[in-house]
This record gives sequence, structure tokens and C-alpha cells, in this order.
Amino acid sequence: MLMLNNDILIRLRYALDIKDKEMVKVFELGGLEVTKDEVQKMLTKPTDVSDYEADKDFNPADSEEIIHVNNRQLELFLNGLIILKRGKQEPKPGQPERPPLSDEPVNNILIKKLKIALKLTSEDIVAILEEVGVAITKSELSALLRKKDHKNFKECGDKYARNFLKGLAVRYRG
Repeated sequence: MLMLNNDILIRLRYALDIKDKEMVKVFELGGLEVTKDEVQKMLTKPTDVSDYEADKDFNPADSEEIIHVNNRQLELFLNGLIILKRGKQEPKPGQPERPPLSDEPVNNILIKKLKIALKLTSEDIVAILEEVGVAITKSELSALLRKKDHKNFKECGDKYARNFLKGLAVRYRG
């Protein structure tokens, strides 16, 4: 089953026990202004997967019931989560204020950014996946964490992403 960005946001919110008000703050820290109502619409699971468009521009007026979360919005949320958990990092001279958004697959971005935000080591990620019955070697994980243009890069499938979020829920919620 295809895992949509709305699913990722819902699972992440549950795993880390993030309240609606805090979700608004995380989006804001990432550079995206949203209201509590918009967040609640993002946390609504779409019933018809066929009308989901991953690269759709953010437009809260598109639907009364649901806001489809695109890759850009999800990455901005994850950037905001890093800032919330680790603090804002001042850019070095010559660096842009905000890093450019990635063109990598969303599941790879998810694992990389959660690793940073939650201060996880590779051993932690392997253990989190083992807690939910998924075995991954450190070299397989390393391939998921590499840049897209690296020769050993491997795209992270929905199975790993889904189980990683499930493992986070087990770890942080008991």
C-alpha cells in the first residue's frame, strides 16, 4: 500500500505525541505559515488515493475536508522539527539562510531528517527497526542515508519508512 505524505505526518505526530498547536509552530519554524485548522485538514487521511498529487502546490482552498501534503510541505515540517528539537543553526558566511529543498525520495529525507532532529545514531535506527521486527544492516542503512547521486545510494521503500515510524511510536510512546 502506498504511503502518502499525509500518512507520514499522521504517524509522526502520533509517534512523537505532537499537539496541533505545536504542529503549527513546527511548520512555522520550517518556513511555512499554516493555521490550526489547516493542520487538522492535513492530518485527515485521504479516502481516494488516486486524487493525490505529490507535487501539488499548497492551496488550502482546494478542499473543504482535506489538505494533501506535498513533498515540499513535508520537508519544511521536518526542517521545523529539527529546529524545534535542536535549535536554529546560524548559517556560515556565504551559506544561504535556509538550505535548498532536496530532490531525494521523501522516505530517504524522512529518515535523514528524523535522525538529525531526534539525535539518533545509526545503531539507534537499526534498534528501532528491530523493535518492530524489521532487520536492516548498518550498510543497508548507510545506503539509505547517502546523497541521491552517490553510487551506493538506495531508495528507501515505504516498508522501512512505515516501520521506522511505527518503531518511533513504540520507543517514544511505549
